[in-house]
Amino acid sequence: MEAKLQKWGNSDGIRIPNSFLKLLNLKTNDILDITYENDKIIITKPKKVNISLAERFEKYNGENLAKEFSWDEAKGKEIW
Repeated sequence: MEAKLQKWGNSDGIRIPNSFLKLLNLKTNDILDITYENDKIIITKPKKVNISLAERFEKYNGENLAKEFSWDEAKGKEIW
């Protein structure tokens, strides 16, 4: 299948046919991997990496970045 390279802002782009999107279960704003190899541009759907809770905690450095905040005074029928 041929596709036309078209101006898209400061870059150029091609449109991916809807039939391809459905086959790969891709949706607008999905992230794709783009590589160049032997005069070819290769677009692939990245493999989903499942990270266990234990692996997430290995990267945890002990700092809590959450800060306290106030919802201000109750107005109306809010119960605090």
